[in-house]
Amino acid sequence: MTAVLATAVLMLAAGCSSGGAEAPGQGGGRTSPAASSPAPSGAPSASVPPAKGTATVVATLTEELKSPWGLAALPDGDLLVSSRDEGTITRVDAESGKKTEIGSVPGVAPGGEGGLLGLAVSPAYASDHQVYAYFTTDSDNRIARLLYDERKPAGQQLGAPDTVLRGIPKGTIHNGGRIAFGPDRMLYAGTGETGETGLAQDKASLGGKILRMTPDGEPAPGNPEPDSPVYSLGHRNVQGLAWDTEKRLWAVEFGQNTWDELNLIEPGKNYGWPETEGRGERRGFTEPVAQWRTSEASPSGIAYAQGSIWMAALRGERLWRIPLDGTKAAADPQSFLEEEYGRLRTVLAPGGDRLWLLTSETDTRGTPEDGDDRLLRLKVS
Repeated sequence: MTAVLATAVLMLAAGCSSGGAEAPGQGGGRTSPAASSPAPSGAPSASVPPAKGTATVVATLTEELKSPWGLAALPDGDLLVSSRDEGTITRVDAESGKKTEIGSVPGVAPGGEGGLLGLAVSPAYASDHQVYAYFTTDSDNRIARLLYDERKPAGQQLGAPDTVLRGIPKGTIHNGGRIAFGPDRMLYAGTGETGETGLAQDKASLGGKILRMTPDGEPAPGNPEPDSPVYSLGHRNVQGLAWDTEKRLWAVEFGQNTWDELNLIEPGKNYGWPETEGRGERRGFTEPVAQWRTSEASPSGIAYAQGSIWMAALRGERLWRIPLDGTKAAADPQSFLEEEYGRLRTVLAPGGDRLWLLTSETDTRGTPEDGDDRLLRLKVS
């Protein structure tokens, strides 16, 4: 694909637009209209997915989630969901959909786009029972791990936060918040520049970056700078991280008024913000693999399944499929579920042809209806 040019619809209030806010969504279709660092870019994939795929909602696993944001799978397949505004983590039975609040995260200070955001389960969970959370406090954004003791009573199963990284800039907008363990068992985090655009190019700041660290929060071996967790820079607001089968890291971020981006992330690369947005052909900056008008995307979580990146869109109120051929898109992105479930926040791939998908209508920018928010089970190809 040479360019991904959706219909040009300029907007004044995009998902993380020039004013930094995601535009209010309408739930259309409802009532409204490795061992070491991940492998670098390489040869095309052995098998390229077809240009057109499918995505079907096969079940609503559970409903009435409040401001859901982070989503992580436990080893037994059950799911953990964070509530951005309530600061709680809820376990959802992957078969019955039963919800059990396991506890709250002390120190969360919700406000604007901040609060309890991304979740990740330790790669050594079987032995350490640690759950990682990215959250906003009164002074910063930080990442902490909490012991999850399933033997304790519901609501009291989380231990005290053990902070592994602090000092990520916070703001009313652009707090980033996605965390995930990579195939190298290192912890990655997408951060935002809080609306202070210069932070994205400031190598001394943790804002507007993708960070890579050990499970203890130390700069990971092989980082561009040995004493820094900064893995890549020049980002506006990263809320999606995923790896393909070749261990390549992909990320999405919010544009300002024009282009949202899907990027192939490589260590030390500069992705251009605020000097460029979308494809700018500027020397020294890495071009996105795909781009969208902000009115059709405002991307949040992503996942890799069936040879494609699947991207949840907030303002765009749809799920995007981007088939991959190695380090490039194999065909134009394809959208599904447009205006059927409202704003879409997080997508998770448990394996095979399945996806989990979180809606985001109760985040103050949607149009919630009875049952919102929902956790959906999808079959994709």
